[in-house]
Amino acid sequence: MIIDTHCHLDDTCYDSDLSQVVQNAHDNGVKKMIIAGADTADLPRAVQIAEKNAGVYFAVGAHPYNLSSFDEKIFERYATHEKCVAIGECGLDYYRKPDDAEKAEQKRIFEAQISLAVKFKKPLIVHIRDANEDAFEILNRRKSELTRGGVLHCFNASPLLLGLSDTFFYGIGGVLTFKNAKSLVAILPQIPRDKLVLETDAPYLTPEPFRGTRNEPARTALVAKKMAELLSLDEKEVRTLTTQNAQRLFAI
Repeated sequence: MIIDTHCHLDDTCYDSDLSQVVQNAHDNGVKKMIIAGADTADLPRAVQIAEKNAGVYFAVGAHPYNLSSFDEKIFERYATHEKCVAIGECGLDYYRKPDDAEKAEQKRIFEAQISLAVKFKKPLIVHIRDANEDAFEILNRRKSELTRGGVLHCFNASPLLLGLSDTFFYGIGGVLTFKNAKSLVAILPQIPRDKLVLETDAPYLTPEPFRGTRNEPARTALVAKKMAELLSLDEKEVRTLTTQNAQRLFAI
């Protein structure tokens, strides 16, 4: 079995064929999927999908680009749902060159979601882009509070962030298959194997040879194949290892 620990099945691009997308995943051994929260407006759709599909779960979160969607009361209401397995994705994203005020607001909302993960004893799904130092400072300072740990979604190959491996898992997706992913390929063997989990970020970051098309959870299998190749492991061993890690992290 494979677990896609990060996808966005609530995206409107799946509206016309969601049932087929879920079936494709099952046909490729991807039996469980987690819909990461990015925008509170999409949360009802994510919950509906999770309730309808036995192997689908969801998280509540506000992406750094959707700070205005953060609503603590709504998050608290959904955090106790039986299919809610995490808080996030949340974190810091400086790719668009935010000014100091926006950086401060990103940090505030990030810390608020960390506090919710602590309160509800849920793992944290973390998004970090071009903000390694600030994200490390926050996570390193608060990691002892996170009794359920968390995952660094779409791990960006930062040696600094590898220093959080005592608490955090590392989400590896389609980027691993890209020709320009030299840094990730180089650091992959340094990640503790008991902290590796698979993801797609579907519909984004489609792995080779399908790059440029809509991604879907079924393609987690391609990430597993590439990981096995790079770590000189049997593909079945990678599937088993990452599934056990995901089950331990998310209790699914």
